[in-house]
Amino acid sequence: MMRARSDEHQKQRFLTWVLLLVIICGVLYLCSQNHGSSAMEYGSKSLRKFGSSYWIGDDDTDVSPRKLHRNVNDGVILKSFPVCDDRHTELIPCLDRTFIYQSRLKLDLSLMEHYERHCPQPERRFNCLIPPPPGYKIPIKWPKSRDEVWKANIPHTHLAIEKSDQNWMVVKGEKISFPGGGTHFHYGADKYIARITSMLRFPSKKINNRGHVRTALDVGCGVASFGGYLLSHDIITMSLAPNDVHQNQIQFALERGIPAYLGVLGTKRLPYPSRSYDLAHCSRCRIDWLQRNGILLLEIDRLLRPGGYFVYSSPEAYAHDEEDLRIWKEMSSLAERMCWKITARHDQTVIWVKPLTNDCYMERESGSEPSLCRTDVDPDAVWDVRMEACITPYSEYDHLAAGSGLAPWPARLTTAPPRLADFGYSLSMFERDMAIWVQRVDEYWSLLSSKIKADTLRNIMDMNAGMGSFAAALKNKDVWVMNVVPENGPNLLKIIFDRGLIGTVHDWCEAFSTYPRTYDLLHASTIFSDIKGKGCSVADLLIEMDRILRPKGFIIVRDRQPMVELIKKYLVALNWEAVTTADSYQEIDRYDDEIVFIIQKKMWVTSESFSDSE
Repeated sequence: MMRARSDEHQKQRFLTWVLLLVIICGVLYLCSQNHGSSAMEYGSKSLRKFGSSYWIGDDDTDVSPRKLHRNVNDGVILKSFPVCDDRHTELIPCLDRTFIYQSRLKLDLSLMEHYERHCPQPERRFNCLIPPPPGYKIPIKWPKSRDEVWKANIPHTHLAIEKSDQNWMVVKGEKISFPGGGTHFHYGADKYIARITSMLRFPSKKINNRGHVRTALDVGCGVASFGGYLLSHDIITMSLAPNDVHQNQIQFALERGIPAYLGVLGTKRLPYPSRSYDLAHCSRCRIDWLQRNGILLLEIDRLLRPGGYFVYSSPEAYAHDEEDLRIWKEMSSLAERMCWKITARHDQTVIWVKPLTNDCYMERESGSEPSLCRTDVDPDAVWDVRMEACITPYSEYDHLAAGSGLAPWPARLTTAPPRLADFGYSLSMFERDMAIWVQRVDEYWSLLSSKIKADTLRNIMDMNAGMGSFAAALKNKDVWVMNVVPENGPNLLKIIFDRGLIGTVHDWCEAFSTYPRTYDLLHASTIFSDIKGKGCSVADLLIEMDRILRPKGFIIVRDRQPMVELIKKYLVALNWEAVTTADSYQEIDRYDDEIVFIIQKKMWVTSESFSDSE
């Protein structure tokens, strides 16, 4: 009897322990589903050394950005941010495949939704500093960088093997060289451009057509050799590709000093206003232009200016076999219904030209597809806006003008564009803005004079670009500027493109679509005050800027005194150093408490990276 009771008691204890374990496992599972695997966890699992000191607080220290931000506001100078582990040396937070997988997002892979932006919520952000890869070196200077980069900076050589017959890139010891080849032009981008030029038959016999072709879009750009070689023809190209199976192609482009952006023709509009580009290019870009009633080709149409060109190089243009012939017939029919006309065709390259006016659209038969877009659809709204399978007609003004009305380059840069009137801006306002930024840029370079040489800077970002006058004031320097227009302000990006410059729309409460270590200088004019006004974290933006900025790169902050003082409290934690501070009392147009603060990012490595590189 006693033995039976003992056995029963042991059985109850066993069942109690099993039930308790089940409850604990269930709680742990629910926590993992709610919070995922955070970057703070990744960063704190492995400490990162700088010399003899660690870049992380004690184990019981709350290092979340929200807590850190409160501490800073209380007057505490931060001493450390956690450092991400080496798995995240190439992290792009809003294009992170691991995050997409862990989040179990329901995405249509056939529509490329998995290559579009999907940003983590604040509690799941990688709020840690991204270390450079082992052996990282200061990038090779432009123009030499067009043709070679340090292998250690982007230690990925699979494209050299996969594309060996196309001359994309070649590994040579410690460097990776770029012979200028591409999928369709393995004999070199320079020869390919010469062939396109001869097909276009411009009177000047130059592809820029005496400055009338200035901005280009290269979709599926590879390592951007096409855009890189167009620079010598005074054409600036936005080289565009997704973070797809050809990983790091945009990273290679930016390392080379060639303008580039991570993006995809999927379900949402590309982040550029209508009529932004004089020429668009696709060289075996692996895009199905016929899908969804031609919606992707219609997006290219939206972006092309009146009389703009679409250069298409693909086997379908030559139409040898039955499948190629089918695709060519359907694509030709679609282009014809869009009122595009073939201006040249040779071998596997065809060039279409977009109409100058609405006349052709109006002459189509009733019920023709694709239809014209509704009059209430804003063709310039691009931030998180889905594409529509419709033709974007010209406004009445543009129709009567029968063209873009833009001056040829380089006069285009300083000539007030017609779309200035869309914002109610006058010619005098445009000219004053230009004069202000010429003076400011002169001041910036004077303040930087002890730190930079003529070739120190190449890739520059203006985080709050306005009308693009900061970039325009840099016209005599061998740099290019990514002009960023905040998504919640006036859409001045169309003015920027109309000046022959390039840029994008962005929300600085989120991470930018670029790889780490891709810009030499970030210009932040009032952007901190702006995002704080939106209720976003200054600490998050500082960490994001550190991600984007190359080691030894510079930040020019232009903001109000209290905001600059707040930023100064983060310098030690970010391993940044103050270069100089200046007020703006001598400027043409100034705010009483607005000052200039210049920062330089130090070169640092983790103890693990240092050991790996030895």
